[in-house]
Amino acid sequence: MAVQRLSRTLGVLMLAALVSGCAADPSVEPTPTPTFANEDEAFAAAEATYRAYVDALNQVDLADPATFEEVYAWTTGEANAGARRSFSELHATGAVVTGSTGVQSLSVVRTDLADGSAELSACLDVSSIDVRAPDGSSLVDADRVDIQVLTVKLESSAFTSTGMVVADTTGRTGDQRC
Repeated sequence: MAVQRLSRTLGVLMLAALVSGCAADPSVEPTPTPTFANEDEAFAAAEATYRAYVDALNQVDLADPATFEEVYAWTTGEANAGARRSFSELHATGAVVTGSTGVQSLSVVRTDLADGSAELSACLDVSSIDVRAPDGSSLVDADRVDIQVLTVKLESSAFTSTGMVVADTTGRTGDQRC
């Protein structure tokens, strides 16, 4: 259901819980896959990527699809597909999002220096996020917890300033400590 997917996407990822794509400009030569000198450098790139992604989510105006583009630029794979589905459905229904997500903490789960990928554990404060239907009713699950714990998978990218993009996010159940 769109509301559950929204709650997860917007609540988990910023809206967190989050059409057509923009193709890469063929005249732009991609740079080689980033290689990181060490795990600290890889974590710094992953952290900067995820924070930029959350900042982009915080700027989304569901009435203005142009604001979705920055989120799409920071994502690939399932994260991109999920954002596109959710934003398209919410835009079509006339939903309105208010509030913003705060990154409470990020920690490294793993990094792969060879392929430029990483996995983070993130704790997000989504307590101020609300999504309303045109009739004013809230679309946020009444049982949503204010602090969301998730695993974020990132991949290398030649098209972002950090050299990485968010590929997938998964809410964690069980251990919800940050």
